[in-house]
Amino acid sequence: MSPDSTQLFEGSVVADTVQWLERAVIGLNLCPFAKSVHVKKQIHYVVSRAEGAEGLAEDLRQELLALSQMSPEVRDTTLLIAPRCMEDFFDFNDFTAVADDLVGKLDLDGVLQVAFFHPDFQFAGTSIEDVSNCSNRSPYPTLHLIREESIDRAVAAFPEADAIYERNIRLLEDMGMEGWRALDVGRHPPEATGAGDLDAKEASR
Repeated sequence: MSPDSTQLFEGSVVADTVQWLERAVIGLNLCPFAKSVHVKKQIHYVVSRAEGAEGLAEDLRQELLALSQMSPEVRDTTLLIAPRCMEDFFDFNDFTAVADDLVGKLDLDGVLQVAFFHPDFQFAGTSIEDVSNCSNRSPYPTLHLIREESIDRAVAAFPEADAIYERNIRLLEDMGMEGWRALDVGRHPPEATGAGDLDAKEASR
């Protein structure tokens, strides 16, 4: 890719991810904690250029360190998006162990944790067509870097966290897969996203 086409592609990746966040995660209130950091512009979006697990692990290492050293008022959370690798969900699922191990090696246990989203996310014991899987489906393989202190505040505000999961499953089942697809929160060609208007710093790696 030329520098211009790379920037356009990565801008499109961020635009798709923001649309998913706004229409699904916030729009359906799948995560009651997401709206505040989105409105305050405290979410950092990074597009990884890694083409395999080793490169993605290095990008994750850099972003974990960067987030741990950043003021939460400036950057509360990071979405590391991997559009060039981890297309296979089972490869991505294997990578979750690498990510969790990396948090420990960086002495960030109790400080940060990583949550995982994928276009073909599938909970154990479900079928691939089960709409409940959509609660963790994103346009691209995505690693969500979260501060433990933010989780603690969220749990204090919503002490019945299990009820959120149960509510999400009921909502998605009522919508059905057709309703989920109607949200249009998948991938789009760069020319369809207005990606050229995005700050290149938000699609950076």
